[in-house]
Amino acid sequence: MIRVGIVGAAGYTGGELLRLLIHHPEVEVSFAHSRSQVGLPIHSVHTDLLGDSELSFTDQVHFDIDLLFLCMGHGASSEFMKENQVPDTVKIIDLSHDFRMSNEAVYGLPELNRDEIKNARFLANPGCFATAIQLAVLPLAYNGMLREVHLSGMTGSTGAGVQPSASTHFSWRDSNVSAYKAFTHQHMEETGKSLQQLQPWFDKPINFVPYRGNFTRGIFVTAYQHCEWPLEEAIQVYKEYYEDHPFTWVSDVAIDVKQVVNTNKCVLHLEKHGSYLVIHSAIDNLLKGASGQAVQNMNLMFGLSEKLGLNLKPSAF
Repeated sequence: MIRVGIVGAAGYTGGELLRLLIHHPEVEVSFAHSRSQVGLPIHSVHTDLLGDSELSFTDQVHFDIDLLFLCMGHGASSEFMKENQVPDTVKIIDLSHDFRMSNEAVYGLPELNRDEIKNARFLANPGCFATAIQLAVLPLAYNGMLREVHLSGMTGSTGAGVQPSASTHFSWRDSNVSAYKAFTHQHMEETGKSLQQLQPWFDKPINFVPYRGNFTRGIFVTAYQHCEWPLEEAIQVYKEYYEDHPFTWVSDVAIDVKQVVNTNKCVLHLEKHGSYLVIHSAIDNLLKGASGQAVQNMNLMFGLSEKLGLNLKPSAF
């Protein structure tokens, strides 16, 4: 059994990890750390876990484990690593932004770095928008066909984290849509780095406008760029690129967010309009965009089936 600890287990990503790992056949959760919920059962915060686990939150961290998940806010993971001497025998998966641009950690996008992930000791889990965007355009970069690309994307309110804010308040978010961080979203830096890994001469801007959606979870991204390929060739290129990746699928018909909510899937759909290739990409921001991908990476790091513990049921309705 893989003994794991979770630091920051009371938040959205920590809760999703607990839901996945409690039922994972090869995992034992050694501790669920939270400074704010010390001593309380995990189901007092993640109420759907009532009856699934007797685990309680603790403020103590120990390293008699095989794997440590860091599920803290941006900046907190780097502080934790400075303050704690994690033994080399313990592998680490960090779900924050802190190490995604660092050479200290392997970037954990399996559709890009699967072989490196298998041998990683310290892994930086990708961001949610970064995952949806990269999966939309990686086949273009792999074939040297990436041009200046324009993107828009909408995310659910859980993407902002568990702490309430003006833009997550129900009265403001319900029946509402708004744009934010146009062309400046923090996930563009890691996205650009990955694309240049496949197409080193790519030097065009990534023109991305994100939107806050009036739903809880899920991401829908649309990308478009000039592309000489006819639609049939583009679809074939995408299907060939992802044929060995069990969670990314190219759909022949239009896609929607409910296809992927509560799953670790990314679904893609391609269109051609004149000289423009249009790619739609949908993921669950808390699963393929965070905790599900972290478990996928854990499976790879410990030589398990990539899909183990991730055969999840979509909400569908």
